[in-house]
Amino acid sequence: METILLVTDSDWVRNDIEAAIVTPTTTINHVTDPRTVVEAAGDTPPSIYVVDMQVGSMGGMAITRAIKAAATNGQIVDSPVLLLLDRTADEFIAKRAGADRWVVKPFTAQAFRAAMG
Repeated sequence: METILLVTDSDWVRNDIEAAIVTPTTTINHVTDPRTVVEAAGDTPPSIYVVDMQVGSMGGMAITRAIKAAATNGQIVDSPVLLLLDRTADEFIAKRAGADRWVVKPFTAQAFRAAMG
């Protein structure tokens, strides 16, 4: 069973991701407050983190760094982070933040599944 921790406050992003990957063996845990990501990941360890570029007042890079730091400290499972970019030029900062994968919004279901790996 695959568990995805989705960090977004955008309804259309959530809907598109759910439509792209809904299967009987996939669970999506949705977090809208980026300050609770580490807690949510501790409660239910995800197979992958999917992080939107901007969630509330926190950027995707800061969220990615927080996930990576918590994983390094052993607080949460070290799973890949897939960052949902606003534009192709953001790939540079996605790499610098430590994201393992990324896809540019808006994305097709096929592109999202390919980015999931």
